[in-house]
Amino acid sequence: MSATPRSGASAFLDVRDLTVSFPTSTGHTDVVSHLDLTLDAGGALGIVGESGSGKSLTSLAIMGLLPPSATRSGRVLLGGDDLTSMSEPQLRRVRGDRVAMVFQDPLSSLNPYYTVGKQIEEAYCSHRRGVTRRQARAVAVEAMERVHIKEAGRRVDDYPHQFSGGMRQRVMIAMALSTEPELLIADEPTTALDVTVQAQILELLQEIRRDTGLALVLITHDLAVVSEIADHVVVMRRGECVEMGPVEAIFSDPQHEYTRDLLDAVPRIDDEIAALRPVAATGGRA
Repeated sequence: MSATPRSGASAFLDVRDLTVSFPTSTGHTDVVSHLDLTLDAGGALGIVGESGSGKSLTSLAIMGLLPPSATRSGRVLLGGDDLTSMSEPQLRRVRGDRVAMVFQDPLSSLNPYYTVGKQIEEAYCSHRRGVTRRQARAVAVEAMERVHIKEAGRRVDDYPHQFSGGMRQRVMIAMALSTEPELLIADEPTTALDVTVQAQILELLQEIRRDTGLALVLITHDLAVVSEIADHVVVMRRGECVEMGPVEAIFSDPQHEYTRDLLDAVPRIDDEIAALRPVAATGGRA
């Protein structure tokens, strides 16, 4: 199943027949199976599903960051360039420059030995030749201000342990956006944030999309987040896409039973009894 780009536009991100498998005692098991998806330049695509549905593995496969034991097939086209045919040095140039990613766990992504400013500077300098440290520091401060970190000029010299979990996630988002990528893949970027800060981050991502034409892939289990920021939605179950379409259509008239189960599992304030509705077991696929 695949989404169709808007009329008159060619897809900026075009994933074709993507399959990711891992070796098991009985052979290879597909954890992402024959996935097709497209995303226009400046668009926002939400990938939703339960834990273990293959959402994060899809993002890692797009970035070429799968573990050595994994096998990937299919094609990943970015602006017409086939990422699956690139060498590792070529991919390293693409990552961070054209594509950036925000991972789920900022604590393990940030190096405790270096200040957050130094880490943002390093990410920026690795993709911008001839930049001075003073210029890179200014970029780091500006990036931290854009994600609403107060006193960024001072806090740029703080270490990761001096930030809360939510603040560390904002640092990771600042680092990803510092190089002004064309595509941002955000894997649960607001999980560690409270509701107020989450709304600020989502508003920031929308603002950046409007101002720069950034395309966004948002991976989340939070359907409310998807409804606020995404144009199209991919619903994944057991490594497969079970439904895909515009946000309005998916939320107003879901066609697949699993999509309806996910929507029914979301508590509503107008329910007489605010109780979670369980979703049927997915079989434990990673």
